[in-house]
Amino acid sequence: MNALHRDLARLVAEAERQGLARAEQDPYRLRFHLMPPVGWMNDPNGLCRCGDWYHVFYQYGPFDSTGGVKHWGHYRSRDLVQWEQLPPLLYPDQTWDLHGVYSGSALVEDGVMYLYYTGNVKHPGDFDYVTEGRGHNTALAVCRDGVTAQSNELLLENRDYPAGLTCHVRDPKVFAYDGAYYMVQGARTLENRGELLVFESRDKRHWTHINTITTPDAFGYMWECPDLFELNGQWVAVCSPQGVEHGRDTFQNVYSCGYFPLDGDFRSAYTLGAYREMDTGFDFYAPQTFLDGERRLLIGWMGMPDAPYENLTVAYGWQHAMTVPCRCDWQNGRMLRYPAAELQTLRRGPVEAGDAAVFDLELTDCAKGGLVIRDSAVLEWGQGEMTLSFTGGGAGRTVRHAKVGEVCALRILADTSSLEIFVNHGESVLTTRYYPRPDARGVRLTGKGEVRLWEMGSLTIKR
Repeated sequence: MNALHRDLARLVAEAERQGLARAEQDPYRLRFHLMPPVGWMNDPNGLCRCGDWYHVFYQYGPFDSTGGVKHWGHYRSRDLVQWEQLPPLLYPDQTWDLHGVYSGSALVEDGVMYLYYTGNVKHPGDFDYVTEGRGHNTALAVCRDGVTAQSNELLLENRDYPAGLTCHVRDPKVFAYDGAYYMVQGARTLENRGELLVFESRDKRHWTHINTITTPDAFGYMWECPDLFELNGQWVAVCSPQGVEHGRDTFQNVYSCGYFPLDGDFRSAYTLGAYREMDTGFDFYAPQTFLDGERRLLIGWMGMPDAPYENLTVAYGWQHAMTVPCRCDWQNGRMLRYPAAELQTLRRGPVEAGDAAVFDLELTDCAKGGLVIRDSAVLEWGQGEMTLSFTGGGAGRTVRHAKVGEVCALRILADTSSLEIFVNHGESVLTTRYYPRPDARGVRLTGKGEVRLWEMGSLTIKR
């Protein structure tokens, strides 16, 4: 631990000590979602299960609820319900990450976490920080005790990436496959095309670029936060493209987030299928998956970069959250995601719809209809479309449209200031923050359907 690390650790602990009491007075503080203790949260990082522990790292700006220099915040749990907040595991304390420990992933072997991340450096000068002036360095921190990094080393610099790229190469996702290790990174070319770089290694430290995954025609200028995995026999390439053209019911957010089915071999000849968005709500970005035994779990950032709307929680010194953990499946040519079974242990009740504020709702026999939630969020569906809008409490959020087939079932996880809406067991999902009056309660059905509703308890957070 160097001197800068010690100083940053002390400052983070003091910021949390001073700010947590204020944050916990916020009526919009979430009950069953992971949030930053104070300050800012964005992308989930290093998601994994190591031994008996689930680990969730995240982009953490402890000193500024609107951003700031990023650390890796850290939660761990044995059951996805009872969590322990640990000190940040990574601090911007190396020459290759002084301006931010950016996003990355975890590779677990023999009880050791190998944490790959992007170290951000912005060189002083008159630079655009796209084509010059920025170092996006691939680094590796090794954690053997589940709490601290025993080593940290620089693996790749800008000069080690393929020619024809801007300085924007980031967010390594690493996995073992077929006797080797593979890494995918998001990239932006000098022609402003997004793509995924594929690297191979035999020792986890020396990496060779072996392939590039992209579309025949340009699809956005940057592909952030990549993931690559096999799901029920189908390879899936996940990314968050920036710069795609907006439509009425497609790419409605500032930046998109979705996946391509990948056929062939990601290491050589491949074909990408049609891109499909993973979420059509206001607040979902930069998801990451990991294997937990036979199932693949996903957690996303419940936020959106550069959005024109806001979060009222900033007034209490914190901002953003993680989605609930979801299980991913591949069925009928598409990826589904649905809340992990562990979430049901938080159900209390059932309760009457008029008493609901924080709840888990299931609705069946509902081909056409609508719901009004806490006199704020309005959900309507029928004739192949679902819309989400607000009569109040949107904090600048307006309306989102989703193409859906016949609606057979809805499940809605409603926290104090968030909604996660799962259509037909995860065929479509809409995730959003919202800010109804704190005393507002009740769910009103404006069409046919059978409603079951449970009040939700809170995650246990040990600090």
